[in-house]
Amino acid sequence: MAESFGSDFKRFFGKGLAILLPTAVTLWLLWQAFGFIYNNVAQPINNATRVVVIWGVPQVFDEEDLPGWFRVTKDELVLERYNRDIPDSMTDAALRRQLRKEYLTDFWESHWYLNLTGFVIAIMLIYLSGVLLGNIVGKTIYNRVERLITQIPGFKQIYPHVKQVVDMILGEKKMAFSKVVLVEYPREGIWTVGFLTGNSIRQIDDSAGGQVVSVFIPTSPTPFTGFTINVRQEHAIEMNMSVEEALRFVITAGVLAPGQSSDEIDPGDVPVTPIVIKGIPTDPMAPDSQNKIDTNADKHD
Repeated sequence: MAESFGSDFKRFFGKGLAILLPTAVTLWLLWQAFGFIYNNVAQPINNATRVVVIWGVPQVFDEEDLPGWFRVTKDELVLERYNRDIPDSMTDAALRRQLRKEYLTDFWESHWYLNLTGFVIAIMLIYLSGVLLGNIVGKTIYNRVERLITQIPGFKQIYPHVKQVVDMILGEKKMAFSKVVLVEYPREGIWTVGFLTGNSIRQIDDSAGGQVVSVFIPTSPTPFTGFTINVRQEHAIEMNMSVEEALRFVITAGVLAPGQSSDEIDPGDVPVTPIVIKGIPTDPMAPDSQNKIDTNADKHD
């Protein structure tokens, strides 16, 4: 039976939207990030740069050696006073600075590449900050300043959480997901994918009756939010899967399984088939499991 125009349009419109929407959203986010950086970082630096130029150029060059777009002659001062009806109380020096500021702004705007000055200076300042704060003296000063910041009301409620996220993404000691593991959680018979983060608190070993490891359980669709559980070492079954594959599996709520691309999936007909994981023993809780994880050999700094 032939499909009606409405159902056919709906199906292809949905596919077109699924193809174009991720690209459109990505471009929009990048554009918003660029606009934020340009307006809040680059432009203030450009304004400060123009102020420095207006002050510094006359200190370096003589009046007759100044660039044409920067030089203000006496005739121009008289003409501007007449055309703008500037009061006599404004000195020639003040009027000259104002005109130079206007001339420099016009010259700056007519050469688009000069607007990149703010970006270049920002990158260099960030680099120099990393160099200065990367040594022992810089780290000591930074840690003391950071302790003071975390005591300020308002900052202490927000700053530690923002710093934790930044350190996780850009820090030297990123969150270490050493292996992808499978655990029976939240109850027996339900298998959950998690990330092995290392040995757990040693005081838990006695209560658990054996060595315990910590496993981070991510949540969909934001895998960097979740919770940590503590399980016996032999109950955490290592999977033949990379961290990137597991993250993609969690982000898509299980739609994109490892080894599968989005083109292979029909959103209206996702098959539900049993998944056989190679290497999982019949009784994964058995102490003699062959899939034990030796965390002592994978300790992280």
